[in-house]
Amino acid sequence: MKTTNVVLILVLLHINASTEWPTHTVCKEDNLEIYYKSCDPQQDFAFSIDHCSDVTTHTFNIRSAMVLRQNINELYLKVDLIMNGKTVLTYSETICEPGHSKLIFCGKKKGEHLYYEGPVTLGIKEIPQGDYIISAKLTNEDHATVACADFTVKNYLDY
Repeated sequence: MKTTNVVLILVLLHINASTEWPTHTVCKEDNLEIYYKSCDPQQDFAFSIDHCSDVTTHTFNIRSAMVLRQNINELYLKVDLIMNGKTVLTYSETICEPGHSKLIFCGKKKGEHLYYEGPVTLGIKEIPQGDYIISAKLTNEDHATVACADFTVKNYLDY
């Protein structure tokens, strides 16, 4: 069984008496550390990349999995860059809409297993240096949360 599958099963079966999900390590290498925590109080999810250093390239591969609690006929992404507790940059994009879907899981229904393995392009040339949070939220056509996470990035790379 792949490590990713084991992690997914543990995440999905995790029972946590607290009101927060645990912080997961995406990667930790010499000058770059990335962690995430689900900000959806009802669901955690699995997310991984192969190597931390891959993130500093224009395109890198990810793996992510979860069980959908909402239909995703339409899917919207909102990302905030937060430094010192203040939002300094906001980005939003429509990922799924009728007749124009960017990803293969558009159209999936509540209760279905969502697994994505493949390339992601950040659209930036380098990751900003320093400590900051990237808050990402996916919502559907009903404005319901499909997935939500806060990524903590600690980048000490000197470009």
